[in-house]
Amino acid sequence: MVNLDLFLQMDPILVLISAISAKVVLLSFIPAAIILLSGPFIGRVFCGYICPMGTTLDVTDALFRFKNTPYLFSKNLLKIKYLVLIFLLGSALFGVSYVFFASPLSLITRFYGLIIFPVMSFLTMAVLDIIRPLGDMLDINSISFAQIRTIRFATQFFILFFFVIIFSMVIFSSRFWCRYLCPSGALLAFVSRSPIIRRQVSDLCNQCGKCARKCPMSAIDKEIPEKTFYSECIVCRTCEDICPEKAVTFELSEKNDTITYETFSPKRRALVSTGIIGAGTAIMSLTGLNSLYGKPGEGQVGAKGLVRPPGAVLETDFLSRCVRCGECMVACPTNTLQPVWFVAGLPALFSPAVTPRRGFCDPKCHECGKVCPTNAIRPIEKSDRIWAKTGTANIIRQKCLAWEFEKSCMVCDEVCPYDAIEFLKEKDNKVPVPHVIENKCAGCGYCEHFCPVQNQAAIKVTPMDALRINQGKYEPEARLKGFKLQFKKPGQKTNPLESYPAIQQDSAPGFDKE
Repeated sequence: MVNLDLFLQMDPILVLISAISAKVVLLSFIPAAIILLSGPFIGRVFCGYICPMGTTLDVTDALFRFKNTPYLFSKNLLKIKYLVLIFLLGSALFGVSYVFFASPLSLITRFYGLIIFPVMSFLTMAVLDIIRPLGDMLDINSISFAQIRTIRFATQFFILFFFVIIFSMVIFSSRFWCRYLCPSGALLAFVSRSPIIRRQVSDLCNQCGKCARKCPMSAIDKEIPEKTFYSECIVCRTCEDICPEKAVTFELSEKNDTITYETFSPKRRALVSTGIIGAGTAIMSLTGLNSLYGKPGEGQVGAKGLVRPPGAVLETDFLSRCVRCGECMVACPTNTLQPVWFVAGLPALFSPAVTPRRGFCDPKCHECGKVCPTNAIRPIEKSDRIWAKTGTANIIRQKCLAWEFEKSCMVCDEVCPYDAIEFLKEKDNKVPVPHVIENKCAGCGYCEHFCPVQNQAAIKVTPMDALRINQGKYEPEARLKGFKLQFKKPGQKTNPLESYPAIQQDSAPGFDKE
């Protein structure tokens, strides 16, 4: 069975930066290691045939490029991707990962998952709504009752704007991102400077230069077509296909073959300066007000209300491992996982957080952990899932219908799968009011999601008492902390009129006395 996150695990820069920043090596990193080790043998085949970012750019380049417009080529711009690589390495050495800004697999997965997928779901549902009357007329129930899950995500316009810029770069160059900006390309270029299987040009070459003009990476010298910049060649074999003399082949290099290639590496001063800037950016992040660097204790100002998915490792390790690919958010069946903005500073940008108002976190589900490529969200066994406490609900009394307005409402108790809400009579209040039993609450967000109070709910899940561990089972740790997490017994329900006969008038919607 192919892993759902295999593509992400094949990205060399994503895996390298995650390993350095989190100081961890996982078995899931093996595919990227294989890709990197293949460079000296077959060159940048990954860039030409596997990377979905490159494939997407090939499509958009074909769609949006103006015909007969010559491509621009700059040797100086080729250095940028190496500088991006050094910046990421500099920040990773201090435990801060900014790979989500530049990893091609992280970026393109986020684009398809958070932009294309929701748009296609919406359009499909719109088409179904249009043809539904036809289904009713023809008595086709599969059309009449078909439903497509509509999902929504934050940060969509930023992601879209970013990719519009990337796609529009076709006016300057084909595969602009791959040529000049991609750090994975830089890493593969470094190890692919003299591949064993490479472009060969025979004596049949008539120096027409057609191959150099058509090369999508400008990896062929326009003055001397026999000369190839192997570090830039993605083995697309376009030159072989279009050569009128069939003088180009890709095969094992001859023993006496000498390579004449030009390096585009930045000067040492630029590399050192960029590395220092990356390290400095990381240090600034670690010394920010919301930084959780060091042991938890006095003086730490955590992001307010930032609830992480069940199975998320400790926050500092979580941010070091999480590559912001969006896989967990797309996999979430309730759409509760959303990318965050700057609520926890730059290092937490685009990281996933539970948003109960949008959707509850099903305590029997752990799809997010199954698709995470770096174990920022750990896979949890089914029997252990109930103990993965993500936070604790907190009642906002001044908004609660029962506490503030003395209206009978028990929605939070009705929907809580853990039976963590109890209603008690309070002095000077004519209706029973809700209280959260904190050691029974797992932070699933059912209560917040279904709370009838509009705008901000009258009960809110916070990360208080969240159980986050990097290894081992959750149940022993939960029991050690005194948590008593268990589901309601089958059939166990709370009817407000039966449990509290004193309830009379002024009930909340849905609880009016008949």
